[in-house]
Amino acid sequence: MASSTTENYLKHLLLLQQRQEDGAPIPTGKLATSLEVTPGTATVMVKGMAESGLMAYEARTGVRLTEQGERLALDVLRRHRLIEQFLVQVLGLDWSEVHEEAEILEHAVSEKVLQRIDQHLGHPAFDPHGDPIPTAAGIIESRKLLRLDHVEPGQAVTICQVENQDPAFLRFADAKGLTPGTPLTVTDIDLMADAITLTRSDQSDLVIGTTAARKIFVMIDSST
Repeated sequence: MASSTTENYLKHLLLLQQRQEDGAPIPTGKLATSLEVTPGTATVMVKGMAESGLMAYEARTGVRLTEQGERLALDVLRRHRLIEQFLVQVLGLDWSEVHEEAEILEHAVSEKVLQRIDQHLGHPAFDPHGDPIPTAAGIIESRKLLRLDHVEPGQAVTICQVENQDPAFLRFADAKGLTPGTPLTVTDIDLMADAITLTRSDQSDLVIGTTAARKIFVMIDSST
């Protein structure tokens, strides 16, 4: 069984790879930043995991998951996101506080308990933040999403995913009604004023900054 440190490295590298569209290796320094460790610490750990067959490492180029490493990383990600959904849906915790709790529990939950959690929740495809939950077979549902600040004025959208896990931002998003499943229309984008005007389903307007909009991913309404 992999250690919690190994699982954290695998999960963070998987998430970085998912965000890197060109498929290039992830620089070790970037992985270190994601894990909040020094580059030297990350390099030592990565080399050891490469020797174990979990990562492929090239000095001065970067690192990527091997097939074996990816399977383990998807399993950790599945545990994390199912636990987050359980904490919100069953225990009633706020979505802004479940990430840190899941970071701890993901390393302790057994496969038997995880299967029961999945069954009890009705086999959810997404966690409270809209992140896709890998299936037991390691399959992640693919969606064509667009960052909110890239939407053209006049387009109707539905919020699908809030990428940022910072509790303060999640509380802000919740207070503004910027949660997964919420329909909106992008009314105006003023880059000079760093402002995006959104119209809610009740026809009330909401103005947010582009920095906040970059953390929110939406799906375009096909009828617009």
